[in-house]
Amino acid sequence: MSPTTRTLAATAAVGGLLALTACTAGATADSASGEAHDASVTIGLTGEPVNFDLTTTAGSAIPQVLMNNVYEGLVALDQDGELQPKLAESWTVSDDGTTYDFVLEEGVTFANGEEFTADDVKFSLERIATDWAINQPKMALLDHVEVVSPTEARVVLQKPSNIWLYDMAGTVGLMFDPSGIGDLANTPVGTGPYTVTERVTGDHISLAAREDYWGEAPAITDVDLRYFADVVASTNALRAGDVDMLYNMQAPDLIPQFEADDELQVIQGSSNGEILLSLNNEVAPFDDVRVRQAIAYALDRQAIMDAAWAGYGESIGAMVPPTDPYYEDLNDLYPYDPEKAEELLAEAGVEGLSITFDVPTRPYATAVSEVVVSQLAEVGITATIASDEFPAVWLDKVFTKHDYQMSVILAVEARDLLATFNNPDYYIGYDNSEIAPIVAAADAGSEEEWVEGMKEVAEITATDVASLPLFLFPNIVVADAQLGGIAGNAVTESLVLSGLHWN
Repeated sequence: MSPTTRTLAATAAVGGLLALTACTAGATADSASGEAHDASVTIGLTGEPVNFDLTTTAGSAIPQVLMNNVYEGLVALDQDGELQPKLAESWTVSDDGTTYDFVLEEGVTFANGEEFTADDVKFSLERIATDWAINQPKMALLDHVEVVSPTEARVVLQKPSNIWLYDMAGTVGLMFDPSGIGDLANTPVGTGPYTVTERVTGDHISLAAREDYWGEAPAITDVDLRYFADVVASTNALRAGDVDMLYNMQAPDLIPQFEADDELQVIQGSSNGEILLSLNNEVAPFDDVRVRQAIAYALDRQAIMDAAWAGYGESIGAMVPPTDPYYEDLNDLYPYDPEKAEELLAEAGVEGLSITFDVPTRPYATAVSEVVVSQLAEVGITATIASDEFPAVWLDKVFTKHDYQMSVILAVEARDLLATFNNPDYYIGYDNSEIAPIVAAADAGSEEEWVEGMKEVAEITATDVASLPLFLFPNIVVADAQLGGIAGNAVTESLVLSGLHWN
């Protein structure tokens, strides 16, 4: 799963484009000069967070900035997607699988100076059921937390779970200080290596390394996250040396040019993110499984990936990436078959169908939607694009109010099959009555039973076309060739900053 890095020398620009200039935003002098960089980095991103309160505001933009940088959890995922200790130095699990005893790291403090103890573990986990507006199902198994000692926390579940500890590596597992939650939207307080020092809406977020951080001090002390409205602006900033790195780069057609510049590096990392064609199962016409299946037959997903994202990515037949233990290749479940699509539409009595396609203002969504609209037109479906500003409008209209028929989004949360389809109140609105007992039995069973149960759930939801994963999104990073420690694999929503350093 290691990301592939290519830094290739060239004497001329590719495809007639202008040669790139060296990126020097974090350096004391031009990179080509060989002089040392300072301890700052500027990173170009898209999708600015609307606030910093990840307990009440959905989406990946907030945890991209805060998770593992400002906030930390008891456990974390490494670049191979494996669980590793974080604030918990170790843990044990009872024979019946319901009790987790965590031994906490000593000497950990929050950014406000408060000591991190088992009381904070109890506070953080138990408040999810009452004070979080999102992600509550992931902590529904929690019975209670016991404070055994300041450095020992016992978490008791209502029943055993194969999923729970993995979920703790996400946002629900982040630790909070009771005295630091007064203004989560603007002033996040965590145990992480960085604090937020400035936010200029529509422009940037600045972070600074903590001098009193409990763990290894990051080499980069100052980070500016700059947000760009479009691909042109972000790539121009890279050319001008205004940013040192473009993370999750949104211009795949420019990759050959970047690869041909010896002052840049291109990292093609893995991702958990699925480009999901979201179908609202609770409204017409997608409350009819035949219409959803017709959509699946009508779309040539390989052609969509080729046209919209220059062929970068990976075809998947369900919301399960190949890195998950319950992955099965389901790509042949709905092969491209326009005639079959037309037959199903006729059977459902919806020939000449017209639908509204809510598309967030993100480069990948715009590119994908144009191809989808064209392919649907070939089977007699008229899809009218409604452009929704992202994140504010899309999150409110589609995700929160479920006021849509069809949309497209990059679903970046790790192992999100159940988050998407095992909750009928989720914006997809999928009837989970068939899969819920399978999920419950698998989660409480052995590891083998869990894998087999999850494979069954994946196949059921894919057959029902609860929604349609178009392809697995690549994590493409373009950066100054001298910038090291880049976390190229997007194993969670988080952009991990602590490993960055100048070579």
